[in-house]
Amino acid sequence: MSVVLWGVLAYVGVQLGIGLFFSRRMKSESDYYLAGRKLGMGISTMTIFATWFGAETCIGSSGRIYSDGLSGGRADPFGYTLCILGMGLFFAVPFWKKQLTTLGDLFRIRYAPWVESIAVIVIAPSSVIWAAAQIRAFGHVISVSSNFGDGIAITAAAIVVIAYTTMGGMFADAITDVVQGIALIVGLVVLAGAAFYAVGGFHGIAEAIEPSRLTLFSGGDESLLARLDGWAVPIFGSMLAQELIARTLAAKSPQVARYSAFTASGLYFCVACVPLLLGLIGPTLLPGLEDSEQFLPTVAQKLLPTFMYVLFAGALISAILSTVDSALLAASALVSHNLIVPLIPNATDKKKVLIARGTVICFGVIAYVMAFRADDIYDLVETASAFGSAGAFVVVVFALFTRFGGSITAVATLIVGCTANGIAEYVFELDYPYLMALAASLATYCCVGIFDRARAEVAVNDAVTEGAEA
Repeated sequence: MSVVLWGVLAYVGVQLGIGLFFSRRMKSESDYYLAGRKLGMGISTMTIFATWFGAETCIGSSGRIYSDGLSGGRADPFGYTLCILGMGLFFAVPFWKKQLTTLGDLFRIRYAPWVESIAVIVIAPSSVIWAAAQIRAFGHVISVSSNFGDGIAITAAAIVVIAYTTMGGMFADAITDVVQGIALIVGLVVLAGAAFYAVGGFHGIAEAIEPSRLTLFSGGDESLLARLDGWAVPIFGSMLAQELIARTLAAKSPQVARYSAFTASGLYFCVACVPLLLGLIGPTLLPGLEDSEQFLPTVAQKLLPTFMYVLFAGALISAILSTVDSALLAASALVSHNLIVPLIPNATDKKKVLIARGTVICFGVIAYVMAFRADDIYDLVETASAFGSAGAFVVVVFALFTRFGGSITAVATLIVGCTANGIAEYVFELDYPYLMALAASLATYCCVGIFDRARAEVAVNDAVTEGAEA
């Protein structure tokens, strides 16, 4: 077994140890999913940053920029930076003040329990798909660092992330996110320095980047609507993801929730510029690479001495672990808290935590199967962002900021949002399916909402009439 793989295993062992240590503090559902709502500014900022800075940014995005130039990074880092910023600007404080446990709670409080159940069924799969992308990326790191094939590497990665997430919960996640975030930043800075030296400094970087690769809004043969669709998916599709909302709800005050999102978005973009730059100069550093997803770990292995590569591999694993555990916790929280626990009257806190851990394991296995069958990390992440999110985004905005629309309105919008994207893409073969899903969801909420209001007014009038006759 190589020195690099031993180093990676040692790093993973430390993370598992931290998770095991903090698992003893999990006394309630709030502890497990929201760290007791006690996160301060520093930890809250780092956990948002580390959760969002995952396999997509390090491996998927750098590989896509390696292949397509700067336009390959429109989703990440540019789209997801705006996503986190939008959470801070518009949603962090309203969510925190409602003292929710999950996004599903909002549907129950604003509409009805049966709406909550449907919403969870629509929202939860995206977190599982997101987790699958991280597991696949973890497998790539193990594969490059060893003689194992992708199949064995992805299987080993799945076992590690399931065990890691099941033990620790949000508090362990937040603590390790600080460690992982620092390791990630240091690792990327070291790799950036090595690349800077390899291409010959600033002059070499300028020569290594072809001007045609610096157009952010280039889409080749894409239409304007298709390009806008590529921006809409990461921004609107992920702004209300349970993973991000959970970090908001775990903050100790609404001010911390808001300003940690602002700070995390800035940190995210600055650090993400490293894999972005590496992707741009990638053809010079590593010409002719067939699998672009292998670009970042391969170029690190080429440029760094063994010891430094071990540190970098640990940084990549940091990015992956901090994202995958958040995704699995998000899916678990929605299904456990909003679907299973309500079916068990008088469930103790201990039993709720046990159910939570059981759902983490189940979703971890599902994510592993998806990771094993998938072809591309970038596409997995975009699928996760788009799946069911258009209808959920529209409903949540109306639920938080208006009293317009009732239960039927919300469910109709969720269903339309979940199906319109697929119909637009696979039936009509449009190249802007997510924009169509957003438009259809908004139209549905407004139209059905008017019907809902008229129906409610008729019911009130009938009740008044019956009262007068009595």
